[in-house]
Amino acid sequence: MVPSGTAGGLDPHYLGYFDCFNRGLFYEAHDVLEQLWLKDRQGPNGAFYKGLIQLAGAFVHLRKERLRPAAALFKLAQANLALYPAAHEHLAVPPVLALIQHSLAHLERSDFSANPLNTEARPVLRLIVEG
Repeated sequence: MVPSGTAGGLDPHYLGYFDCFNRGLFYEAHDVLEQLWLKDRQGPNGAFYKGLIQLAGAFVHLRKERLRPAAALFKLAQANLALYPAAHEHLAVPPVLALIQHSLAHLERSDFSANPLNTEARPVLRLIVEG
C-alpha cells in the first residue's frame, strides 16, 4: 500500500494514504499514514496527519454504518485540519474541510439515519501538483 520512491519529495506513506483513500480503502489509508504520524506526533505536521487519519477513520465508521462515531471523527478531523493553511503538504485544505462539513451536514440533517456513502460518490482527495 506504500508506493516506492517519492514524488515531489513527499513521503511514500503520505502518498500511499491518498492512493488508498481515493480507492475507498479507508482503513488502509488510516494504517499507512499512521506510520508517518507516529514519527511526527509532536512535530509541525502531527495534528495534520492526525486529522487525515481521523478523516479516513470517519469513513471506516460510515462503511460499518456507525454514523454517530463517524460524525465524532469528522469533527475531530475538522478541528485538527483547520489549524493549517489553505495549502499544506501539497494538499488544498479548504476542499477537505468542505468535504467534512458536507458529510457532517448530511448525517445531522438525517438525524443520523442516512449514510452519505450510500447515496453520494466516493470521496476523492487531490494533491496539488506544482509546475
